[in-house]
Formats: sequence, structure tokens, C-alpha cells
Amino acid sequence: MISSALEMRDISKNFGAVKALSHFTMALKPGEIHALVGENGAGKSTLIKIMTGVYQPTSGEIIVNNTPITFKNTQDARDLGIVAIYQEPMVFPDLDVIENIFISDKKSGAFLNWREMRSDAQTLMQRLGLSFDLERDARSLTLAEQQTVEIARALSMDAKVIVMDEPTASLSAHEAKQLRNIAKTLKAEGVAVVYISHRLEEVFEIADRVTVLRDGQFISTRDIGDVTTDSLIFEMVGREVGEFFARVPSKARDNVRLRVSNLAREGVFESISFDLRAGEILCMAGLIGARRTDVALSIFGIAPATSGEIEVAGKKVIIQTPRQAMKLGIAYVSEDRRKLGLLLPMPIFANASLATLDRYISPWGFLKRKAELSMAETFRERLNIRAPSVATNVSDLSGGNQQKVMLAKWLNMRPGILIFDEPTRGIDVGAKAEVHKIIHDFAAEGGSVLLISSDLPEVLALADRILVMREGRQMGIFDGDSATQLSIMNYATGQNIVREVA
Repeated sequence: MISSALEMRDISKNFGAVKALSHFTMALKPGEIHALVGENGAGKSTLIKIMTGVYQPTSGEIIVNNTPITFKNTQDARDLGIVAIYQEPMVFPDLDVIENIFISDKKSGAFLNWREMRSDAQTLMQRLGLSFDLERDARSLTLAEQQTVEIARALSMDAKVIVMDEPTASLSAHEAKQLRNIAKTLKAEGVAVVYISHRLEEVFEIADRVTVLRDGQFISTRDIGDVTTDSLIFEMVGREVGEFFARVPSKARDNVRLRVSNLAREGVFESISFDLRAGEILCMAGLIGARRTDVALSIFGIAPATSGEIEVAGKKVIIQTPRQAMKLGIAYVSEDRRKLGLLLPMPIFANASLATLDRYISPWGFLKRKAELSMAETFRERLNIRAPSVATNVSDLSGGNQQKVMLAKWLNMRPGILIFDEPTRGIDVGAKAEVHKIIHDFAAEGGSVLLISSDLPEVLALADRILVMREGRQMGIFDGDSATQLSIMNYATGQNIVREVA
């Protein structure tokens, strides 16, 4: 009798002298959603790669159908029904939905039966409770739709175990809920789902059991009813939950460092007005599509405003390029660190000097490598960047440590105004607390922070004031001490307008 869809017994994985996983054990049951949680760098990615045949374990056993198995590659794992769905979907953009679903089908032979493929694709989508044009190119699909195509592809291969790695990190609330419903559908069909998420509220909504990893070590596996948010966080990071997200008294001063008056970009946003004082943290809240990032891009000169005024330190300025913004002491920490914030194949020290490279060029045009390395080492210690050395490539770091490298790049510029766009998206609770401290410290030293976040607990923990946007319009500004999640959401969804009219 088969009691487990997949077992990992006493799995260890070493990379040279580094132990990425040590004596990890986990069993997945058919028809369960099994959450896997831990800080960035805890070993979750290594575990997934062993589970799906990307890596081979240094020691330990993988058991499938009560039989020890050795995966030489990912195809071996797929042949036994073990498939991973990643945060960034792996689709072929120029192929349509049907072609993407059956791209791995080895039974098609020399000729394709398009009628049968279309029928089978429709059946798969119906199983997932979805309906959209199957002949659309994958590039035209939303991120959530691309993920469902990958799930349909897995089902077409008769998947027994599906790993969902941070599947909702970049999705809207509606799309995330839809994806969680798909996970529940897979469970009902007897598929074992491994669900990895930093959003603990998702874990409690859909998981049957939860396994905690910390520093490559197995900590626990428990039924979801036997754990609390506090106990999970403690097991993940080894600290009490009370150490995280406590409100800090405002350090705001009287002098206005940035003033925005009736700022607008035609067809995108309009009539944005606020003051940002030295030492203040002003958070911009709103739902997906509120156009908060567009406001930040205009202030930083990436997509300049078409009307309105910007003042920096009491002087009216025109910002048409990021270089102009940087000369005025404005820095922008992008929400997409992998595409827009960092050069992943390059080391920490090279990334840390990107925004200030001219400081490290000698009069003869040579790079002052010693000064560059010294600066990077200072930030590695100051920001607690966990890496063997500043020569470590950024691509080898966890998400939280990549975020800290991006912060080092901009903090080294010594800006007066720092714009943070979703600074803790996709990082674990421990790294999130460290980033919060960096933000607080910057403000305490007199810096001005404009912070965009979709995480309402984060907004309420950090903000001195909160500017709420909806569909490109400013809905109101709240004092951080008196704001609540309900009051923010009322304005973000337009409920305040309905009530005022009523």
C-alpha cells in the first residue's frame, strides 16, 4: 500500500564545504497541500531542486511508490510525476496555450492531432476551473494565466506531486486567490502539492501540514491546526514574534525636503500633492493598478510627469532623467531587483558601486578596486549581508540578501530622499524585519523616505503618514498613528466615495 506520494529521507546536500541541507526528512501524502516555510537561505530552493532532479543529494534517499529512486535529471523526476511551478513561469512566449501545454508530450509521434490536443487542453482547463482562448500566444497572457498553463502542462503529464514555489508573490489579490483555489482543486484530485510562500496567511488558509526549515536544518512538520503565526515565525527565525514590526516613534522634522504639487502624467495619474519632511516615512498604499509606482517613476525621472511641480529643499526643479534626480539626492529602490536593480552575474562589490562608480575611477581612468572592496565590505557588515565575501556573485544570494545589496548600492550614494518600491516583496519575515530597521535608521539620520507597499501591516508599522491612491488618483492622506487596515482599504477601493454619496 502506498502511503506517501514522495518521501525524502535524511537528505543532505553539500556544495564544497558549505552545507546547504543537513539530514532533512519529509513525507508528502497524496491529496494534501504541504506548506514549506523558512527564511531566504534556509535551503528551500536546494530542497526543490533535489526533489525535481536538478541536484542530486550528497546523501540520503528519495522514495517514490515505496521504491528508492535516483534522479539523474529533471526528466527522470517528470517521468515519475514530480513537477515544479516557479514564481517566474517557464513558458514559450511565441507558442500558443495548446502548444505550451503539450510541449513535453512524448506520445505525440511524428504527426500532431490538433483536434485531440485542443479537446484535451479544454478538458484540463475545465478541471482547473478556467476558461480563456487556447490559441493565444503565451506572451499575451497575464502572469497568473501563464502559471495556470504550467499547471495544466503538469496535469497533462499525469503529475503526482506539484511544487508551487512562491506562486502568488507577484500576483494581485484576486489572481492569488484564484491560484490558491487551483491548489485546492489539485488536492481534491489526489495530487500532493508542496506550497512555498512567505505569506503566512496563505499557509493557514490552504495548508494541511507545514514543514519548517532553518539554516538548512529540518525544524518541524506539524498539522496546520497545531501551529500559530507566532510559533511558525519563532521556528523560522529563532526569535520571538514580538521583536518584529513594532512601531517606532516618528523622527519627522519640520523642514520639507520634497514637495509635489498637482503632479500628473497624462493618461496615467493626476493631481498628486504631498510634502515629505526630513526624517519622515510617507507610505503610498493602494491596490494593484493604483499607479503608485508610476508616481515614483516620475519623481525619479524615468517616466517624467507632464504637468505639476516638484520642489527639492525649497527649490523648484525639473526632473527629466534619473541622473538629474540622483544629482538632487533622490534614489529609487526598484520593486524588481532581478531585472531593474542588480547585475546578477556580477559580485556584490560591483553592484554596490553601480550608482556611484565615478567615485572609484582614478584620474587616469583606472578602477580603484581597493576602495570599492572596502566600501562593499563596510555595507556587508552594516546591512548584515550573508555571503562568504563581497566577491560572491549576487545571483548566488538569497532574495533577502539581494535586496540588501540593492540597498547598499543606493545608500552608498548618500541620498537625502530614498524611494522604496515594495522593498520586502518576496523576502522572508526575518529579512523583512532587517529591511524595516534599515528604513527606520535612514529616517532617524534625517533621511526622507517615500515607501510604496501593498503589505498593509508593513504600511501601518512603518508609516508616519499614509497617502492612499486608487486608479491614478489621490484619495486621501492619513496619520500613521490613527490609520487602520479598514480605513485604508475603504479609500483604496473607493468605498469612502460610496459612503459620502450615500
